[in-house]
Amino acid sequence: MHPLVSSLEGSLIVSCQAYPGEPMRDPRTMAQVAAAVAQGGASAVRAQGLEDIAQVSSAVDVPVIGIWKDGEDGVFITPTLEHCLAVIDAGADILALDGTTRARPDGRSLAETVSAVRERFDGPLMADCDSLESALAAADLGIEIIGTTLAGHTTARPRTDGPDLELLRELTGRLPATSALVAEGRVHTPQQAHDARTAGAFAVVVGTAITHPTSITGWFRTAVADA
Repeated sequence: MHPLVSSLEGSLIVSCQAYPGEPMRDPRTMAQVAAAVAQGGASAVRAQGLEDIAQVSSAVDVPVIGIWKDGEDGVFITPTLEHCLAVIDAGADILALDGTTRARPDGRSLAETVSAVRERFDGPLMADCDSLESALAAADLGIEIIGTTLAGHTTARPRTDGPDLELLRELTGRLPATSALVAEGRVHTPQQAHDARTAGAFAVVVGTAITHPTSITGWFRTAVADA
């Protein structure tokens, strides 16, 4: 297993993202958020967009997992080889990309994309997967981190209320020793993070519940109103 990946075992990774039109949608703000979660014990941070990656990389001493979301439908998480190389050039320590079996916008397969990336980058890759099949296929390509990021976001699996614990259990013990299984997606409470880890996750990613105050406020507002 890649040494950088090994260092993440049993840890919390925090995703620091804001969306277009939101007050926090500023790379400098995301860098400050990243610094805050690193101070709180995050082992790595996940950043979206080239400027965010650059700013966050300068603000923290922990590894930065970089993605570039482009589009809203189909494959849009670091969707092409061009996006992958730009994320690397922006300063990402780990490159994350769509790891599903869906067609990619540039016509390359995931295998072709990974092969081309390896010619330029010796850091770990993270595949954002949506199913048992896509996760195993990504691991077969030698991708070092297999994330459950897209489980419930495609037609491959139903959307669960919390993290897809069933998928984690299905994958536990089935990945090669060179790949780490990381839980990501709808981890909204410490208990859910604990459950994801006990279900077999090597590490756990939390985003919205830590770094997206608009959503968190909405949860509390609804709870109060329903009372």
